[in-house]
Amino acid sequence: MAKPFEALNRLIDSVRESNHDFRITTDPFPPLDAEKLAKTMELVKKGAENGAEEKPASSAQALDEVEKAVASRVETERDDSYQVLEDQLHTYATRMQNLDFNGHFGRIRQANISSLTDFRAEVAGGRDELFGLRRSLREADDELAEFRKGNRLKRVAQTKSEMATIIKWIVVLALLVGETVVNGIYLAQGSDQGLVGGVGLAFGFAVANVCGTVLLAWLFVPNIVHRSLFRKLVGLMGITAWLCLALGVNLAMAHYREASSDTASQIGAAVMTRLKTDPLFLKDIDSWILFATGFMFSAIALFDVLSIRDIYPGYGGVHTRYVKARQNYVDHKMELIEELKEIRDDHNTKVETIIRDLTIRRRECASIIENRARIVRLFSEQQDRLETCARKLLTIYRDANRQARTKAAPKYFAQQFVLERRKPVIDTGDDWNDKELAAQIKAAESELAGQMQQIGQEFESAVIAYHQLDDLFSENTNGQKAA
Repeated sequence: MAKPFEALNRLIDSVRESNHDFRITTDPFPPLDAEKLAKTMELVKKGAENGAEEKPASSAQALDEVEKAVASRVETERDDSYQVLEDQLHTYATRMQNLDFNGHFGRIRQANISSLTDFRAEVAGGRDELFGLRRSLREADDELAEFRKGNRLKRVAQTKSEMATIIKWIVVLALLVGETVVNGIYLAQGSDQGLVGGVGLAFGFAVANVCGTVLLAWLFVPNIVHRSLFRKLVGLMGITAWLCLALGVNLAMAHYREASSDTASQIGAAVMTRLKTDPLFLKDIDSWILFATGFMFSAIALFDVLSIRDIYPGYGGVHTRYVKARQNYVDHKMELIEELKEIRDDHNTKVETIIRDLTIRRRECASIIENRARIVRLFSEQQDRLETCARKLLTIYRDANRQARTKAAPKYFAQQFVLERRKPVIDTGDDWNDKELAAQIKAAESELAGQMQQIGQEFESAVIAYHQLDDLFSENTNGQKAA
């Protein structure tokens, strides 16, 4: 009885059947499947057919066509395997060359010299930069010392930080806006133009009051504390001018408020007449409040501007230049030291990476030699397997041939097939003895470690050299050279 699903079974068998004459393996030289190859070459069938025809003849001494085909198939597989071996050996040779231990050892020796030279060059460049900055600091320090000595100043200059200075100027701006609003409210009460007209006029009075005060406080009033009698006179004139400005502008504004309520035309002329005839006569308490408020805004602006910098003329500027020069020098010195530290740390990190990579390359070298020997051994085993496979194939063919013959088989049927061996040529020119390589790597590590130590010493020497500039251009204290 036929098996059920015979067609399906054949389909399954055909799917499962391999599409080549090798056995599945991870070996780089897969062994031939003798049974599969015998079926493919139809050795049993051909052996029986040739045997029935008494082929080859009993006196034959050479292989017949079928046997030659078997030998050729095996030799082809041997040659293919040899090509795989050659490719693998070439790959290993390339990998061994790429390890380039001699080149690395030579570059390490060069790096030891160049790295130290480069670091010293960085140090020298930084020293030159600091030399110029330190000289500028000394000049600023001498300028400050001469200024203090010439003006008989023993106190430290009163200076503000950048943020405090910004706040002071914001206060001035707030005073301008605040006075504009206050003036606008009071002036609008007596103006037929309303709030808009009052604010426009108020802004003009505020600008004259606050900005005029700022100008006098910045340029003239500080001269009152100067050592020079002429400068003191200029300062006294500045104070007088401020009093005239503060009183005049704010009285004019108060009189303008009252005049605008009395007449709608020729208000300016009326204000001038009131200021000439009776400047202190204000009939409305709101006008006095407006005058007092404006004077207060002017006084606040005066003291605010005077406190922005040192009151002594020029002292704040000289001291600020000195502080900036010193801060620039100190900051740049710290930046240079930090840069040298980063260069040192980066160098040491690279050295540690080189040492680690050399150790990895040593292991890779040993692995290459081991794998190369392994694949040569596998190729030798492959040739043995191919010879065995050829003998099996020839035995299958010859047994079938003998069974179909009536005459004696050729005598060479009893001889074993011998596969000619191919011997690979291995390039060992770049090979390293592991002990010698370990010694070379250890010596290189010692050189690199010594280089790291030298860089560390150069860094410490650089820091000392940078600080020595402080002694080369020493600063002054109260007009006297620092000890």
